Amino acid sequence: MIRVMVADDQAVVRAGIAAIVDAEPDLSVIGQAADGAAAVELATSLRPDVALMDIRMPGMNGLAATTKITAAVPATRVIVLTTFHLDEYVFASLRAGAVGFLLKDTDPDRVIDSIRVVAGGEALLDPAVTRRLLDHFAAGPGPVDAERLSVLTARERQVLLRVARGLTNAEIAADLEISPATVKDHVAAVLAKLGVRDRVQATIAAYETGLVKPGDRGNGT
Repeated sequence: MIRVMVADDQAVVRAGIAAIVDAEPDLSVIGQAADGAAAVELATSLRPDVALMDIRMPGMNGLAATTKITAAVPATRVIVLTTFHLDEYVFASLRAGAVGFLLKDTDPDRVIDSIRVVAGGEALLDPAVTRRLLDHFAAGPGPVDAERLSVLTARERQVLLRVARGLTNAEIAADLEISPATVKDHVAAVLAKLGVRDRVQATIAAYETGLVKPGDRGNGT
């Protein structure tokens, strides 16, 4: 059973999301919070597997709450669920430790699927958010801190390149002609060496360092 917490300052929205989640046989809502402070308190005491987090809430907002939750309860995976899709929220959410970012007008089935995906250890972004992420780096000043990549082996760079392009471990394994288990080991090594939590933040690092450029599909290197 995947244990879920829902944080949203609008009672009707919060109850609606909770009802959708609770209707699934493998999901259970174990707590609801109306603001960031309550969300942190609940997450710390209940330790949910996944937290659905609104951004704009009274008092402590969802970004601050996400930062505190991911620091205090690293096992809790936070999906930011909001009506706002401004760049500042996307990047702040990811840097705060969120592993997913979905808009509230997302189809309910996708929200449910997303909970299962992040509970399984993966990270995800709404396709619209991914486009904004790429646009952000396309319009940016260029690579920064490229020296971060010096700690990676050639194979680890190849794996990171494919992670940043959105490939799954199985797809990376097929592309590089290695086993999925080996890919998993390489991904773990990349995260550890770059000092990042997950594949989303590894992707950000890949763009920031210039390993991947927006629109560059690469040539298999």
